Amino acid sequence: MKLYFAPHACSLSPHIVLRELGLPFELVRVNNKTKQTSEGRSFLEVNPKGYVAALVLDNGEVLTEGPAILQYLADLKPEAKLAPANGTWERVRLQETLNFVTSEIHAGCSPLFSSDIPENVKDIIKEKFHKRLDNLDATLTCKDYLLGEFGVADAYLYTVLSWLPHFSIDIKRWKALARFMDRIGARVTVRAALAAEEATPFV
Repeated sequence: MKLYFAPHACSLSPHIVLRELGLPFELVRVNNKTKQTSEGRSFLEVNPKGYVAALVLDNGEVLTEGPAILQYLADLKPEAKLAPANGTWERVRLQETLNFVTSEIHAGCSPLFSSDIPENVKDIIKEKFHKRLDNLDATLTCKDYLLGEFGVADAYLYTVLSWLPHFSIDIKRWKALARFMDRIGARVTVRAALAAEEATPFV
């Protein structure tokens, strides 16, 4: 498999999961501005949507969208228990959680990256975003991980929350979330993924 990634992007979550599962894969770096890859081809040939992550399977199929990639990977090695089995109520809860992270946390903070959005508008976005973080903080107050044990949703949430310093949002305001970030960040697979992405030559 090949994982097309950009450092510090949402592609970090499937990268972490690949390492958690011990699956063989190749990293291909994408320049988000030029859309060129470290292979020397245009990323748009791989994913016409133009954004990471994209996972190219050994049969040539291309899978995009983080929540879909994460669940696909987890199902390749169900004994690792990074996702509940398909068809179970617990799997529905995972899908609910992934949908919340992607629509309310990931999409909720993405506009803050834009330099075209006035600061007063960003303040309104942050106000709503903070309420979502309040909800997550309450969820994690009484447990270490989103669904009880470490799983794909935690890798995704960790990735998105790692962007908060770029928006001048201090995670320490949410004590449970701060502990969560420290807990996930200390995992060997997370440290290895971050180091590997930094070591991959820029395009």
